Amino acid sequence: MNRRYTMEVILVSIFSAIVIIITVFCMMKAIITAYKRNEISLRKFVVYTTLSMGIGVIVASVLPFGYQRIFDYIY
Repeated sequence: MNRRYTMEVILVSIFSAIVIIITVFCMMKAIITAYKRNEISLRKFVVYTTLSMGIGVIVASVLPFGYQRIFDYIY
């Protein structure tokens, strides 16, 4: 199997990371709005923001490996 990253994997990873960043940004806006309206406590606010950003970073960093495996199976 060829393990080096091809241009397709890099491009797909970049576009997927952009989608993940936009999703996390929208989630953050919703969490901030809920906190300002006193619908969630400060502790939940901190937990939700930390989890959403952490999961976004983890998913965006694991994507290239998953895409590489998919492209290895295809080609």
